[in-house]
Amino acid sequence: MRYQAIYARQSIEKKNSLSIQGQQELCRRAAGTDQIWLYQDRGYSGKNTARPDFQRLLQDIRADRIQKLYVYRLDRFSRSIADFSQLWKVLQEHQVEFVSVTENFDTATPMGRAMLHIIMVFAQLERETTSERVHDNYISRAATGAWPGGPAPYGYRIGRSRDPDGRSVPTLIPDDETGKVVQSIFQAYVAEDASLGSIVRQLNSREIPCARRAFWDNVSLSRILHNPVYVMADEQVYLHYRAMGVRVDSPEEAFDGVHSAFLYGKREANERKYTDVRQHTLVVLGSVGIIPAPLWLRCQEKLQRNAQIGNAGKGRHTWLSGLLKCAKCGYSIKIQAEGQHRRMICSGRYNTARCDAAIHVDLTELEEAVALELEGLLAECPAPEPLPKEDTCAARLDELDRRADRLMDAFAESEDMSNAYLRRALSRLEAERGQLLAESKREAARPSLSDKLVFSRLSFEEKKAVAAQFIERIEVSSHSAEVKWAV
Repeated sequence: MRYQAIYARQSIEKKNSLSIQGQQELCRRAAGTDQIWLYQDRGYSGKNTARPDFQRLLQDIRADRIQKLYVYRLDRFSRSIADFSQLWKVLQEHQVEFVSVTENFDTATPMGRAMLHIIMVFAQLERETTSERVHDNYISRAATGAWPGGPAPYGYRIGRSRDPDGRSVPTLIPDDETGKVVQSIFQAYVAEDASLGSIVRQLNSREIPCARRAFWDNVSLSRILHNPVYVMADEQVYLHYRAMGVRVDSPEEAFDGVHSAFLYGKREANERKYTDVRQHTLVVLGSVGIIPAPLWLRCQEKLQRNAQIGNAGKGRHTWLSGLLKCAKCGYSIKIQAEGQHRRMICSGRYNTARCDAAIHVDLTELEEAVALELEGLLAECPAPEPLPKEDTCAARLDELDRRADRLMDAFAESEDMSNAYLRRALSRLEAERGQLLAESKREAARPSLSDKLVFSRLSFEEKKAVAAQFIERIEVSSHSAEVKWAV
C-alpha cells in the first residue's frame, strides 16, 4: 500500500516565515485528508540535502511507500536546480506525484510538469541574485573601512562608529580579555624555539578557550597569526602585501600605523590555509589594530619560512634526532611519541622491510647520559673570546634590510608605484642605516666577557647544535647504545 506524504522545512524562525505547522495545515487542506505521513526538518537550509527527515522521506520513496508528495512551496523541498533534477528523477522512477500547494501545480499534468521546471529556474536565479547583492554589500562596507559583516574575529567585539559621511556603521573594538591573548600569541611566536604546536599546548594547558570551541589547534592559531585585522598597519604592511601581488584599495596615507587591515577574496571551500592571495584585496579598516607592525611582520616572515620547510616539525621529540642509528641495519631511528611516552623505532623496518630490531632503550635515560658527557666536555673547553654586548643596532639593521627587500619586491610586483616614491623611500632607509651604523660602532667598542656554555641551560635547538658538533652518531641496539664521538 502506498501513502500520501507532506514535507515541511523551516531554516530559522522569522515573523514573515510560515511555520512548519502552518505549512502542514495548508498541505492537509490540499490533500483533503488527515491520513497522511508527515516529514519535517527544522533549522536546515534548502541548499543542504543532508536533512534527517528529508533523507527518511527519500528512503520511503525508494521503498515505494509514497504515492503523492505535498509541499507548501517548491523551495521548501530544494533550492538547487542541480539537486532537484536528481530528486525529480527519483520521484519519476518511483511514480510519485509532486504537488506545490501555493504555486498551484501538480506533476500529474503536463502543464504542472512544465511549470515545475520554470519555477525552479526562477528560484535559482533569485537565489544567485540575492547572493551577489550580499557579496556586493560586503565589499562596499569593507571599502569604506567598516566591518563588512559576520562574527568579530577573536580578540575583538563588534561596536558602532561613524563613517566619513556620518552614518553609523559596524566596527571592531579590541576586547580586553581575548585581545591580551592575541597579543601574547604574537609575542610568543617570534621566539626562536616557538612553534604553532608549542603555543597550542601552552594555551590549552592554561585552559584558555579558542573562538567558538574549547580547545586550540594549529589551524585556528595559524589563522590568527596570518590575519591582518590585528596589525597596526603602516607603510611596511602596505609594501608587504604589494610585494605579494595583493590589490590594495586604500590609499598609502591610510596605512598610519594605528588602524587595522582587512583581506578579502574568494577562497575554495576546502582551503584551510592562506596560500595564493593574488586575487585578494586589502583595505584599511576604521578599527584600531592591537599588534605593532614590526612584530606582526616578523611573525609573517617566520610563517613563510616554516611553510617552505618540507619536513617542518622533524626532530622535535629529542635533541638527539639525526644522530640515532640502528646498530643492526644502520638506518635512522625514528621517534614515535604517544603522550609523555617516547619510543624508538628503526626506520629500516619500513624502508627495507628487512630489519627486525626491537629497541627497548629508554630515550630519557639515554639523553641524560649523553647530556652528562657533553656537560663535561663543555666544562673542559677554554673560555670564549670577549664578545660585544647584545647588539640592538644589528637587529635594527636587519629590520632595515627587510624593509628594503619589501620595498623592492613591492616595486617589482606593482604597476602603479612611481620611481619617485621608490627613490624617496630608499633615501629614508639609507639615512636610517647611516645613523644605526654609527651607533653599532660605538656599541662594538664596549665588549664584555661571556660565561662558558652550560649544556643544561641551553635551548632545545642549541642542544641539537652542540650535540651535532661533538657526536658523529649513536648506535642503538636492543638494550644498549654506543656513542661515537666526533672529538
